[in-house]
Parts: sequence; structure tokens; C-alpha cells
Amino acid sequence: MLEVKNLTKIYPGDVLALDKVSFKVEPGEFLACIGLSGSGKSTLLRCINRLVEPTAGEIVWNGVDITRASQDEMLRIRRKMGMVFQHFNLVSRSKVLTNVLAGRLGYVNPFMSVFNRFPKKDIDLAMQQLERVGITDQAYKRADELSGGQQQRVGIARAMVQEPEMILADEPVASLDPVLAHTIMQYLEQINKEDGVMILCSLHFLDLVHRYADRAIALNEGLLMFDGPPGEIDDEKFKEIYGKEAERIG
Repeated sequence: MLEVKNLTKIYPGDVLALDKVSFKVEPGEFLACIGLSGSGKSTLLRCINRLVEPTAGEIVWNGVDITRASQDEMLRIRRKMGMVFQHFNLVSRSKVLTNVLAGRLGYVNPFMSVFNRFPKKDIDLAMQQLERVGITDQAYKRADELSGGQQQRVGIARAMVQEPEMILADEPVASLDPVLAHTIMQYLEQINKEDGVMILCSLHFLDLVHRYADRAIALNEGLLMFDGPPGEIDDEKFKEIYGKEAERIG
């Protein structure tokens, strides 16, 4: 279980990004985080794996307080936390396979990884994950030769070679067209249902939230505005989350 307790993040200049946010996520749950740009969604996900350092509060995962973990402890914790980024975060000039194998860096000898020397079992695992997302034929191409949708599949494969218990997906479909967005969300759904991986996914569009998420939380200017089934987001709640002038689509 993941439990976030009174999580607060204040950036330099007294910018309040998260204001005492609290919620729980059960093992194997698919949780969507929604809200306007700047509402705190990305900050929330990045606090969970401490790419961003929280200002106050607790993040407890499987009984371990992540906010109090040392850097060495965080290296071990992050092994089981995959992350999928909006802009893919690939090494563009490296091969697709090399990018996927980056997900194994927490498991191999650092000296060997400098020379991209990975055990055969890790290479086999990387190829299996590329097969799962349907792009084994792209394994030896440079990452920047791939389309946006293909690059995001590489990002998912990279997260999965970590053999994660949790995936943090930070607006993974924001830069993709609607058809590709559903394709990527279906891969995340498959990982959630078949592997039992907890998914925390920030999204903009309610149609995707309704289709793929078990539960949704909503942020507005760092405040938690909603926590419950997506179907309970009625027109009144929608305007609380997105503003009175917002028009509901999906």
C-alpha cells in the first residue's frame, strides 16, 4: 500500500505546489490524478519517488517512510518504482535496446553499465518487454528514429524491465494524438491487470480517466479536491476541479 500523508511542497519564492495532500493507494490499483496544468500533478508524482524533495508530510510505501529514506535506501526503493515521462526522456542517439536496459541500472555493477555491458538475462528481459509493446523490430534503431508513440512504448518497456511494483506515469499521453493515447493507456492497463502493478497516472482528459482508472484524485492549486470513483465527477465537481468557465468533454 502507498499512503501519502499531509504532503506539502513549497518551491523557492514561496510557491505552494502541494498543500497537505493525503490519500491512499491499494496494491494493484490504477489511480488517475487529474487537474489543470500547474495544479501539482507532476510535483506529486515526483515527490513519491523523490525526484522532487517534499517540504513536509510523509509518503509511506509498504511500511517504509520514503521521505526519511537515505540516498542509498532510495536507490533500492526506486528499483521497484518505474516512471514513464510525458516527453519520453530517452537518450535520443542511443539504440532503443540500450534505452530499455537503462531500467536495469539499479541492478547491475555500475562499472559494467558505463560500457553498456549487461548480463544476458537482462538483455533477454529487455527484448521481452519490447515484444510486449510490439516494437522488437526497432530494438537496434536509434531512439530518435522512432515516432512519438513508439518512443513512449520504449519508455514503458524501460519501466517494466525494473520489474516494478509501482509505475508513476507523468502525463504519458499528453503529446500524443487520441488514437495513440488509447494505445499507450492500453499497455498501462495490461501491466496493471496482468502483472498487478500499481499505476499512478496523471491525465488531462476525463474520457481516459473513465476508461482506464479504478479511482481518481483531483488537484487544484495544490489542494486535493476529489478522491473517489471517476463516475462521481459530476458537472459541479468538474467545475470545482477545472474552474467555473471550463467545459466538460468526455
